This record gives sequence, structure tokens and C-alpha cells, in this order.
Amino acid sequence: MQAVVFVLVALAVVAALMPLANRLAVPYPIVLVLGGLVLGLVFALVPVLPTIRLEPDLVFLLFLPPLLYWEAVTTSWRDFRADLRPITSLAVGLVVFTTCGVAIVAHALIGLGWAVAFVLGAAVSSTDAVAAIAVTSRLGVPRRIVTVLTGEGLVNDATALVVYGAAVTAVTSGRFSLGEASLRFVAVSVGGTAIGLIAGWLLIRLRRYIEDSRVEETVALLTPFAAYLPAELIHVSGVLAAVAAGLYVGRQSPVAISSAIRLRADAVWEFGTFVLNGLVFILIGVEFQAISRELSGRTILHLTGDVAIVSLAVIAIRFAWVFPANGLVRLINRRWGRGEPALSAAALGMIGWAGMRGVISLATALALPRETDHGAFPDRELVIFLTVGVIAVTLIGQGLSLAPLIRWLQLTADDTAVREENLARLAAARAALDRLDDLAGSSELSALAVQDLRRHYAARVVRLDRTAAAGADGAVSGLGNLRAELIAAERRALIDLRNRNLISDGVLRRIQRELDLEQVRLDAGSH
Repeated sequence: MQAVVFVLVALAVVAALMPLANRLAVPYPIVLVLGGLVLGLVFALVPVLPTIRLEPDLVFLLFLPPLLYWEAVTTSWRDFRADLRPITSLAVGLVVFTTCGVAIVAHALIGLGWAVAFVLGAAVSSTDAVAAIAVTSRLGVPRRIVTVLTGEGLVNDATALVVYGAAVTAVTSGRFSLGEASLRFVAVSVGGTAIGLIAGWLLIRLRRYIEDSRVEETVALLTPFAAYLPAELIHVSGVLAAVAAGLYVGRQSPVAISSAIRLRADAVWEFGTFVLNGLVFILIGVEFQAISRELSGRTILHLTGDVAIVSLAVIAIRFAWVFPANGLVRLINRRWGRGEPALSAAALGMIGWAGMRGVISLATALALPRETDHGAFPDRELVIFLTVGVIAVTLIGQGLSLAPLIRWLQLTADDTAVREENLARLAAARAALDRLDDLAGSSELSALAVQDLRRHYAARVVRLDRTAAAGADGAVSGLGNLRAELIAAERRALIDLRNRNLISDGVLRRIQRELDLEQVRLDAGSH
């Protein structure tokens, strides 16, 4: 009952703070974390209110799979694959580098034992895809930077969890094997990816045979868990399983899922992930208040200094990796004949500064065992407090400073998406005209109706030919089956462009949504 009351209160806080975030033009995770800090203080000061602690199993099972899955579904596979090397550099190399760097700093300046220092380093080593997207989505950042940050956040959790597991084992049992940890990383990564792809493949094919739309929507909502849970049961990466399933479903959705189901599912996912995101960032603030009360033996000044030390180390280590690693990626690209342009110094500066931590760091810290083979887990509460402090500093401090940094670096959103959208709309309109010519002779519709459709598409083609920015909307002509055939032709043309890597998945999704809406209106009008 107490948990239910808290969730309802937290949702009310989310609903109240979101308009404030929009009005202040501040990324909503920052406002929600601050709101969580206030909410945690209120729950601490009012005796009748329950003490709220976030269970790590709840984060790993309830929050993580759907959030990562949906971010993967809405990620362009083409863009992700094009920048796979810089993403891998950040998601694997930087995670290990951060773990080691933070461990050295925490041991030397804070006094943590080596094994516990490595646990702290692993806990704060991975960035958060949800936070990165939420903070950068409205700042006019070039698409490639968003792709790299999102890809890093989707993949680096698996690396961090493997390193974290090895460090915790070192604390609890007193043993560590670099070879064993390396083999474990390969096994959990390959195994998790394979499970995710298999789950996505099976569920996409299952949905083709489901006739009840409500059942299909239920299967869609269960997909991330259907990938995550089997992977966790066989002790491989459930995180990568959910991400792999999301990338596969997002790629297959245009051809395997009907317009009506896709529209309803997208609406449900967008609302559901909004609620989960809101609760996560509120809970981060609440947890900061809760854990700080368990460290009564340390002064606030001392704790604040420790948080500052670890936070500065995390930020400095990221910059120390980003620039040299980008040079290495460029050498590898030249060696293997990859032609994508190098990231500019301004883009690297943005990537270096946008290392926000989030829910994975929180969950891993809270999952620390209380006991080891030799007694209580040393400095457990301090590790949790420092982790939550780094989350707050990176989310609030770096998040608030991103907008002025972008202006100072003179970064602006590129027009690639606009040009690709214009290309896609033009190809779709021409495909509809070609299909109309094929069907006109055998159609039972009047010549006047066919002529009206031809004028509509011809005008669209002329308009798109004359402008670099597409603005045409789908027209509903009420001509039933013929119009549906033209929509299908447009969709096939869009998918062909996507498959030939001429447009991104994001461009496909935007135009496909218009076609889906038009198809649903046609279907409704025929009943």
C-alpha cells in the first residue's frame, strides 16, 4: 500500500513538473531529479509518510527492458551501423577506462579499498541512453552526435554490468581473474544479442498470425520482457537482448505490422516510456535523500567533497578518452576503407561533455550485497551515495550547461533528415503515380476519380521537385481500394529507400505515420 501511495504521488509530481520544464526550456530529467530531491525530503520530514527505497530488481525488470527496447526501436539501424566503431569505442573501451580511472582516484583520494573502488568505478562507468536522448532531443544537436550518444547508452550497459559483476565478486570472495572476466564479457554480449534477435524474429512472425488486435498489442508490450528474461535466465546480457530485439523489430515493423496496430502501439509506448522515465528520475532524487540519511557518521561537507572528486574524475576521464580514441577510429576506418567523415573537434567536445549517468548506475549501486564471505560489504552506503551523487551532478550540472555549450561550439542541426525526407516523399509520390497507371485500366472507378487522384499526385511531385524541404500531407480521397493500393505503393517505395540506405529509419517512421493515419481513415470509412 505504501509503495502504491508513493507511485501515485510521484506521478502527480511528474505531471506537475513537466509543464514547468517546458516553460523553463529545461530538459525534463533535470527538473524531475530536483523534484525527487524535494519529494524525498518531504517523505523524510513527515513521520506518517513511508520510507521509500528503490529495489534494484524492480529497476532491472520493470524499468530497464521497456526503456531500452523502445529507444532501440526508434533508433535508425543505418545510422547506428555507420558509427558502430566510435560507439563501440565508447561503449566498451571507455567503460573499462572509466572503471580503472575512477578506482585509482577513489582509492587514492577517498580511501576506498581497491576492490570496492573498482565497484564504484564500474557503477558510474556507463552513460544513460534515456537521459542522453531526453537532454539532447530539443537542443538542435547534429543527428550524428545524437546517434553516437544514443548508441553508446544502449550498448555500454552490458560492458558495465560485466565489469561490475567481476568487481563485486572480487569484494565478496576475494578473487579476480582478468581472463575469466574477458571471456565472460564475450559470452554475455554474444549470447544476449543472439537471444534478442531470436526473440524479435519469433515475435514478429507470431504477430503475423494474430487476428485480434488487442492480443497483438499485448504481444508488442511483452516483447522486451520476452527478450530480457530468457537472456537473464541463462546468465547472458538481458540489456543487449532487449536492445537487439528492439533494433530488429524497428527494422521489420514497416513490413510486418499493420497501420492501425502500429499507430496504437506507438501511442502506448510513447505514453508508457514517458511515465517510466518520469518515475525513474523522480526516484533518483528520492534515493539520494534516503541514502544520505544512512551516512550520519560523515559530515555533509565531507560527502560533498567526495562526490565532487568522483564526478570530476568521471568527466575528466571521458575527455581523456574521447579525443585520442577518435584518432584511433579514424586510423582503423582508413585501414579498412570506411568513408564516413571524421567527427569534428566541436562534436567530440559535445560528446565528451554529454556523459550523463542514470538508472543503470543507480540500479547497480543499489544491488550491492550487504554481506561478503568475510562480513559486511565495506563502504556499501558510501558507494551508493557517491554513485547517486555522480548521477545528480552529471544530469543536472552537465545537462543544464549543454545548451550554452552547443551555442559556444556553434553546433547546429544538419539538414540531412530534411533532404532525406524530401527524397522519400518524392519517391513515394512517383511510386503511387506508377501504381495508379497500372491499375487505371482495370479499375471500376470512374475515369474522373482516377484523373482526380492523378492530379493530386502529379501536383505533389511538382511541389517536391521544386523545394528542398518537404511539406506535403497525405490526402484522403475516399476512393477506397484504389487509394489503399497507392498508399501501399508509397510504403514499398519508402522501405526500398530505407533498405538501400538512402534514408534513415527515422525519416521512414515519420512519413510512414502519415500513411498509417491515412490508411486507418480509409479503413474506418469503409465500415
